[in-house]
Amino acid sequence: MKGTLQVAKDLRKLADSIEALAKEQQADGAEAATKKKKPSFKEVRGALAKLSQSGKQKEVKELITGFGAKKLSDIPEDKYAEILEKAGEI
Repeated sequence: MKGTLQVAKDLRKLADSIEALAKEQQADGAEAATKKKKPSFKEVRGALAKLSQSGKQKEVKELITGFGAKKLSDIPEDKYAEILEKAGEI
């Protein structure tokens, strides 16, 4: 009987360890998702300025108007990553 109780205790310890590990991994995954950096207005403006300075003013203007905006500041922040991605394709 003592052996059975010891096995049960060991199983509880193991289950607690597995649960703690799972919570830690879940927290790490959530942390990694929030660390995914969102580009700032300044970064987007800088990238588009470089394109404009390299003679691609027309493409930059088309990119901005493609987002339904007249100027960069009219584009919502949640679209910054998308506009940077498209700017990289120019």
